[in-house]
Amino acid sequence: MKILIDTNVLLDVLCKRENFYQDSLKVWQFCEAGKLKGYISALSVPNIVYILRKELTPEKAQQIIEQLSLIFKISDLKADDLKKAANMQGSDYEDNLQMVCAARLKADFIVTRNIKDFTSSKVVAIKPSELLDRL
Repeated sequence: MKILIDTNVLLDVLCKRENFYQDSLKVWQFCEAGKLKGYISALSVPNIVYILRKELTPEKAQQIIEQLSLIFKISDLKADDLKKAANMQGSDYEDNLQMVCAARLKADFIVTRNIKDFTSSKVVAIKPSELLDRL
């Protein structure tokens, strides 16, 4: 199964967010073990570094990027992705980019906690707990 993991799910693990950590961590572990083909958009990497910028030294940022690239395949953003996302309905350009990336990858699911932000997606969005129930 091929999945695109949204930035918030990655941050659940990196920040050990209390109510979301366990399910998101299990998704990571399935990807790390090769039981799921986990992808992240290249957009997620700078977003994570930006969000965590006050907590990260340059060395820690480098470690996180290396860890992400070992566990997940990082999908490049293409010029056409940027244009498609800009032409989509919906007010969140970042979510639109995730949807475009997932569609281009032919992902089975987008794994996110923000299901409502992906209602117009061609790729079905599900929560980490829902993905785990399907495995």
